[in-house]
Amino acid sequence: MANITKKVSWSSRADESGATGEGTPLLNGSEQPRHSRQDSLRGRPKEIPHNEKLLSLKYESLDYDNIENQLFLEEERRMSYMGFRCLEISRWVVCGLIGFLTGLIACFIDIAVEELAGFKYQVVKENIEKFTEVGGLSISLILWAVLNSAIVMLGAIIVAFFEPIAAGSGIPQIKCYLNGVKIPRVVRLKTLVVKVCGVICSVVGGLAVGKEGPMIHSGAVVAAGVSQGRSTSLKRDFKIFEYFRRDTEKRDFVSAGAAAGVSAAFGAPVGGVLFSLEEGASFWNQMLTWRIFFASMISTFTLNFFLSIYHNKTGDLSSPGLINFGRFESDSVAYNLYEIPLFIAMGAIGGLLGALFNVLNYWLTIFRIRYVHRPCLQVMEAMLVAAVTATVSFTMIYFSNDCQPLGPDNTEDYPLQLFCADGEYNSMATAFFNTPERSVRSLFHNQPDTYNPLTLGLFTLTYFFLACWTYGLAVSAGVFIPSLLIGAAWGRLFGRLLAAITSSGSIWADPGKYALIGAAAQLGGIVRMTLSLTVIMVEATGNVTYGLPIMLVLMTAKIVGDYFVEGLYDIHIKLQSVPFLHWEAPATSHWLTAREVMSSPVTCLNRIEKVGTIVDTLSNTSTNHNGFPVVVQVTGSDEPAKLCGLILRSQLIVLLKHKVFVELARSRLTQRKLQLKDFRDAYPRFPPIQSIHVSQDERECMMDLTEFMNATPYTVPQETSLPRVFKLFRALGLRHLVVADDENRVVGLVTRKDLARYHLGKHGLEELQLAQT
Repeated sequence: MANITKKVSWSSRADESGATGEGTPLLNGSEQPRHSRQDSLRGRPKEIPHNEKLLSLKYESLDYDNIENQLFLEEERRMSYMGFRCLEISRWVVCGLIGFLTGLIACFIDIAVEELAGFKYQVVKENIEKFTEVGGLSISLILWAVLNSAIVMLGAIIVAFFEPIAAGSGIPQIKCYLNGVKIPRVVRLKTLVVKVCGVICSVVGGLAVGKEGPMIHSGAVVAAGVSQGRSTSLKRDFKIFEYFRRDTEKRDFVSAGAAAGVSAAFGAPVGGVLFSLEEGASFWNQMLTWRIFFASMISTFTLNFFLSIYHNKTGDLSSPGLINFGRFESDSVAYNLYEIPLFIAMGAIGGLLGALFNVLNYWLTIFRIRYVHRPCLQVMEAMLVAAVTATVSFTMIYFSNDCQPLGPDNTEDYPLQLFCADGEYNSMATAFFNTPERSVRSLFHNQPDTYNPLTLGLFTLTYFFLACWTYGLAVSAGVFIPSLLIGAAWGRLFGRLLAAITSSGSIWADPGKYALIGAAAQLGGIVRMTLSLTVIMVEATGNVTYGLPIMLVLMTAKIVGDYFVEGLYDIHIKLQSVPFLHWEAPATSHWLTAREVMSSPVTCLNRIEKVGTIVDTLSNTSTNHNGFPVVVQVTGSDEPAKLCGLILRSQLIVLLKHKVFVELARSRLTQRKLQLKDFRDAYPRFPPIQSIHVSQDERECMMDLTEFMNATPYTVPQETSLPRVFKLFRALGLRHLVVADDENRVVGLVTRKDLARYHLGKHGLEELQLAQT
């Protein structure tokens, strides 16, 4: 059973030890007898037996706060004003590179999907036309289903077997990373390759997914790679940007990469910046915002430029993002004051449907965590979903008799005639027999009477369940486009019904307007982003007229949805037991103080410590600490030791690796002083303590931590209230906060997990258990 936990993806992990619900004691390791889970199910029917009431100890924090030790301060003081200017310029260069590469990746994904999907639909279309005349359409169905399953199988295999973290859209992982949680393997090169290939396979394979969500993850990986000036996966070091090899700089660049991803996906540079600030960056830094905007602009521009070459219109920069909603002309988009209540009602519907979507997906994810945790099962499930999607689509098209005349301009990409008269096409096929982006565009812009209400209703119903089933499979895929598509379908239906109710149908002229509002409502109801989503939708439609309705709709959808259940990304973060810190401390937490929250007793080290003690402390697996307060004993008195600094596990490991011992320094005068470069070269994959060999003689040596420790760590007194501790921790992006008494003696240490434990549940403030999963 222990081997299960290693090979599972983000969206379906068997967190065995948390399986028996909240009553379980802390369990170390994941060896747990199989029967206990069933017992808890029988005994407590209402309790969901999984890990929501637990926080996992396997996630570490990022060191967003600079470690101000003597080495760092010496380097900063040596640097001239010009040196700082050069650093600032190189930050801009890195952001430009991030934007450029993200745009290129978006361009590659787009062209690959267009070409492959076009080829697939062409083959299936010719086959259907051949068999419509002679009979035997079941062969076409089998062909379509087999093609879909084969393509999806390829995408699922690379994700499930090679890089499980690349499953899903990657937005929850990037949210966690920007929040300051180190998710293992999330910004690796391998993850990027698997992500890109996987998303192409899943979109071409006809699943109910979009390629926009994964762009955000891809941008973040590009940023993390470019800003380090080397690739740890390829073992290549380009000896550039060495100053940026620490969590502070890397996390800032990752937020720029995420923004560049949004902006490439939707052609919305401002939306990208706001997404980064809304979902990620811990504090608002003006220069950072400006650089992020630069990266977003470059990314959209790059995508535009290369797509214009691909479409043989070199230099025409008018197709901004991967999804282009098309232009909404001003006369067709006019709306009146009396329509605003209707829009708000649509927002409420979107919130309800979004909450339903999230609840269904939540139960489905728990089912997957429990039963579909083997890679081979995950691949089979993905193939099943692909085949079912094709079968459902085919059945809907086959039984639909919604025929529309082919217009003179013939805007359909793959019109299917089936049983319609000559010169007509099946409009159900426009919705299903197409890539999701094109379906969205046709729902926004086709003539008012293109789809009959039955077609729209059936399409909404089937696509809703297909999209819900698809999110969380072991394939790389986003939930943005399916949400827009579901919303656009029922929004258009809403518009058609309004026109049918009123006698003079002309005043509700354009169902495309309602399709847009419905799309916004549905997306807002599922992911619950407000500010950035409003701007993304306004930028993607290219028309600011809709700013107010979209904002009202998204606010309504969020308020209504939050009443029932959290947003989709938050649910998935919670199911992973990630210690995620929200913007504010829980509302009713003022009566808790640092004394109740902190971890104690604390493992401290002396300023001049025996090497053996350090090795034993680091090797102790039961307390996998990452920060150690450094204390100094007042000589000749028996007073307790006082705090003089803080040192990290990673620093101690580098010191042991280079054998920086007091005795060796005395005997060999030639030994060079350790520099910051040595710490940067070991970042980010510091070797485990087990790989460092220390002989018996060396264990007796002493190590002086004075110049390597952070001599000015942040401390708080024991009486500090939880919201105050929380604010300090969240705003400065800390990893350790030392709690000291009035004589500066260490009494405890606050880490991210101590704060993330407390959250507002249904019965007021709840405390989560910690588990070693």
